[in-house]
Amino acid sequence: MRLLLSLLMLFVLAQMCVAQPQRSILPAPDRRASGDNAEGEGPFERLVIRGVTLIDGTGAPPLGPVDLVIENNRIKEFRSVGYPKVAIREAGRPARGTKEIDATGMYVMPGFVDCHGHVGGVAQGTPAEYVYKLWMAHGVTTVRDPGSGNGVDWTVRERERSAQNKIVAPRLFVYVTPGNSWDKGAITSPELAREYVRWAKAKGVDGFKLIGGIPLFDPEIFGAVVDEARKLSLGTTTHLAQLGVARLNILQAARLGLGSMEHWYGLPEALFADRVVQDFPLDYNYNDESHRFGEAGRLWKQAAAPHSKKWNEVMDELIKLGFTLDPTMTIYEASRDLTRAMRAEWHDKYTLPSLWKFYTPSREAHGSYWFNWTTQDEIEWKNNYRLWMTFINEYKNRGGRVTTGSDSGFIYKTYGFEYIREFELLQEAGFHPLEVIRAATFNGASLLSEQQGHKLEFGLIRPGYLADLVITTENPLANFKTLYGTGAIKLNDQTNQPERVGGVKYTIKDGIVYDAKKLLADVEKIVAEAKRSSSSAGQ
Repeated sequence: MRLLLSLLMLFVLAQMCVAQPQRSILPAPDRRASGDNAEGEGPFERLVIRGVTLIDGTGAPPLGPVDLVIENNRIKEFRSVGYPKVAIREAGRPARGTKEIDATGMYVMPGFVDCHGHVGGVAQGTPAEYVYKLWMAHGVTTVRDPGSGNGVDWTVRERERSAQNKIVAPRLFVYVTPGNSWDKGAITSPELAREYVRWAKAKGVDGFKLIGGIPLFDPEIFGAVVDEARKLSLGTTTHLAQLGVARLNILQAARLGLGSMEHWYGLPEALFADRVVQDFPLDYNYNDESHRFGEAGRLWKQAAAPHSKKWNEVMDELIKLGFTLDPTMTIYEASRDLTRAMRAEWHDKYTLPSLWKFYTPSREAHGSYWFNWTTQDEIEWKNNYRLWMTFINEYKNRGGRVTTGSDSGFIYKTYGFEYIREFELLQEAGFHPLEVIRAATFNGASLLSEQQGHKLEFGLIRPGYLADLVITTENPLANFKTLYGTGAIKLNDQTNQPERVGGVKYTIKDGIVYDAKKLLADVEKIVAEAKRSSSSAGQ
């Protein structure tokens, strides 16, 4: 029997029985900080990025050319130094730095924040180095790991190594699932819930992801986790699985103090106007994922219609409560177009063979529910997305906070690449590209900082903020496809030939400058070696 239990199913089981022994992927190797094969340069006493166009993360329009000054790991200043298509006068420009980057014609944004990113999994065979470098190659400099499936101690250690830049990795926020890594069994009472929160706080976690069913989703236990977490300035998010949502929908959870949600589970249920329970077929079984995901695609049409009285009441109250949506739409895209997800052009070079095997139809691997996926299933999911996107866009328009996440490592979704796909899906939902960048930078940073009572110091390009930045050669607002590591196809009008353009040029974290293309080359080598090893083992 293949050991293809998913992180998600492990989390559910942790709530329903005695905690299982923890298994972890390989941690990242130490960063090579010097020498011919150095990974990243800096931080520098004074780094000056010259002539770049600035997209600051607030939603403000681009400004350029700008000279951006970084001292060690902090932004010192940015200064407008001229006008487009006009030669820049040297007088009035910031003084020279110990390191300079000529970014004429390029664009700079705050580092991207992935609010739903898992640091690999044993079942997927994805070592941390592979995951981190794919994220960093796509400009992701901060990741919330909701669930921390590699264990509390493992993830906290990786967070600290990243904070000290001992590894090539985004800064990490450690959100654990109640019951993860402790030896007292399932969380079966409010008292145990509060005890676990205090235990996890002492371990150094940043927050909690509540996922599962009985008994965690009993309102008393759920509420105890959320309340104790707020008292200790720890964040909370949830995937309100169908096993528990009949007793606790997302509005009820938000009233208990929950800070944010992933996906949309529990939201359509909060919008029910003519029913209490989803219209499940009578042979439905949650452990059969063809049932689980097939029926999930038929859920939004059971909710109150857009802009109806019920719809407006739920949305208005969630916004008043300061609740955040992290929709993570990209992870379910195979449900509405399986062929597109299966044949994404980056799979050949950048998807590990073990990960590809995990995606293959299986009754045991989470998210591999392609036993008999039909045209009608895809149509239902396309309709599902239309309603879901309508809610997300309207939520944003009324002042609600929306962030970006990827949840990669499942359902044909490869790390890094699929985070960028979330940008395209938000634009499809109705977001202006500047609103997408705001969701991916300022909004994500605000959520993670506020929940811990910390001053905001990343997610914007402002003096005094951490030097977490993304530099691109193409205008991302004009085409988000240019952010993919594989770039985008564009016709060269001089040669009349198609060519690849784009991809992130530099990812800067804590003032350390990483060549994004070099990070992708490292991943390509990891995948090629894994394929060789797999081929040899099969001979």
